[in-house]
Amino acid sequence: MEFGNLEGLEPVSPNGQYFSSDVITLSVLAVLEFEIPIIDAESQTMSLLKNVFLPISPRFSSIMVENDGKKEWRRVEVKLEDHVNIPIFPSNLSPESYDEYLEDYLSRLSTERYPQGKPLWEVHIIKYPTSNAAGNVIFKFHHALGDGYSLMGALISTLQRADNPSLPLTFPSRQRSESKKRENFFVTKIFSFACNTISDIWWGISKKEDDLTPIKSSNDAIEFRPSTIATMTFSLDQLKSIKNKFGVTLNDVLTGMIFFGTRLYMQEIDQSSSTADCTAMVLLNTRLMGDYMPIEEMIKPNSKMPWGNRFTFLQVPIPNLTELSNAEDFIRHTHKMIKRKRNSLAAHFTSRLLEIVNKFGSREASSRYIHRTLKNSSMVISNMIGPVEQMSLANHPIKGFYFLVPGLPQGFDITIVSYMGNVRLAFKMEKGIIDPQKLKSCMENALDMIVKDSNKNPKLNN
Repeated sequence: MEFGNLEGLEPVSPNGQYFSSDVITLSVLAVLEFEIPIIDAESQTMSLLKNVFLPISPRFSSIMVENDGKKEWRRVEVKLEDHVNIPIFPSNLSPESYDEYLEDYLSRLSTERYPQGKPLWEVHIIKYPTSNAAGNVIFKFHHALGDGYSLMGALISTLQRADNPSLPLTFPSRQRSESKKRENFFVTKIFSFACNTISDIWWGISKKEDDLTPIKSSNDAIEFRPSTIATMTFSLDQLKSIKNKFGVTLNDVLTGMIFFGTRLYMQEIDQSSSTADCTAMVLLNTRLMGDYMPIEEMIKPNSKMPWGNRFTFLQVPIPNLTELSNAEDFIRHTHKMIKRKRNSLAAHFTSRLLEIVNKFGSREASSRYIHRTLKNSSMVISNMIGPVEQMSLANHPIKGFYFLVPGLPQGFDITIVSYMGNVRLAFKMEKGIIDPQKLKSCMENALDMIVKDSNKNPKLNN
C-alpha cells in the first residue's frame, strides 16, 4: 500500500542516485555478535523495528520511484515479516563449521539484489554459535538510505547500554586539535589549496588502472563474485600510544598499517609486485568534524551533522617497499599524503562535477564514472566510530561488531570500526585471490614493526 501521491516527495540525494543505478549498487552490512544465545529473537526484533527503528526516518518506510526522470522517496506500508530473515543451517555443528556457513551467507547476501517494491533494508538473525559469538544479527541497508555515519546513528538508536539502559551510549571525541601556527595562515592555506587541487585534479584525470597484483585480479563484475570475509581486532590503547608517539592521527596509524601490511603481503606472494602501481580509495566524511551526534539531532533542519550521504573519497597512492625504508616511514608518509589530500578541493570538485552531469546529463554517466574510478583502484578503506560502552539488543549483550560495504567493484575492501576499547578491521576479498590467513599475518607483522619503531623514540613529535 502506498501513501500519498507523487507531489512533494523527498528527492533521493545525488550520492543516493549514483549508488542505486544499473551500473553500481552499494549496501552496508552491519554484523552484531552476541555474548549469549539468541532467544525469542523474531518477536523481540519485530517490536523494536516497529516501535523504534521505523520512526527514525521516513526512508525506512519508503521505496524509490521514478518521477520525471528523477528518483524520489515514496512512503509505503511496511510488512515487517518481509524484512526479517532467519536462515536454517544444519544442527549440532562445531563453531568453526558455523564460521564457514556465516561467511558463505554474508557472501551471498552481498551479491543479492533488494526485492522490488519494498523499503531497502533487511534484518537477518543467525542463531548458530560461531567462534566469535553465540549468535549474530545482520542489518543490511541500501546505501541510498544514508552513509555509514547516518546508518550507524539509526542502528545505535535501536540499541541500549548493556550496563545501564537508562544512560545514553557515548562515543570517542572527534575534535581536532587547534593549530598553533597562525601567522599568514589564511594566505598559506589558500595557496596550498590551489596547488594541491590543481595537482590532484590532473593526477585523477591522467590516472590509469592499477597494475594487476596479488590483491587485484583481472576479473570483471567482481561485485557479483563470491567473497571471503575475515576480521582482526586491535587494542585501541595500543594504537593511541603509537599515534601520540608519532604525533599523527589514529586514522593515519590504521591506514599506514594497512598500507604497510598490504605491501608485505604482496611481496610475500609475488616479489615483483613490490613496485606495482596501487591506489586506495579512502572514504571521507564531508560533515563538519565534531563529536558524534545522536539521531535526534541529525534529522533536525540545518543540523551541523545531517542525515544522508555526505561523503566523498580520496585517491591515495599506496607507497611501495622500495620507496620507504621502515615502518615509521609508512606512517609518516601516510600522514603527509592524507593531510595533503584533505588540503585539496579535488574531491569536492569531482562531487560538484558529478552533480552537474547528473542534473543536465545522465545519472548513469555519473555512476559509470564512479564505477570506473573505483574499479581502477586496488582497495577501498572506510571507517566509523562505535560506542565506548557495551551495547545490547533486546537484553542480549553485544560483544563485538563490524561492517561491510557490498557492491564495490574491487576485490579488496577494508572497513574499520571502534568499539569498547578495541578497533575491528574487516576484510572483504575476492574469493580465491587473496589468502586471508597470510594477509592477517602480514597485518600483524606490520603492527609489530610499527610498535618497535615507535618505541625507539618514545616522545616523537611532528
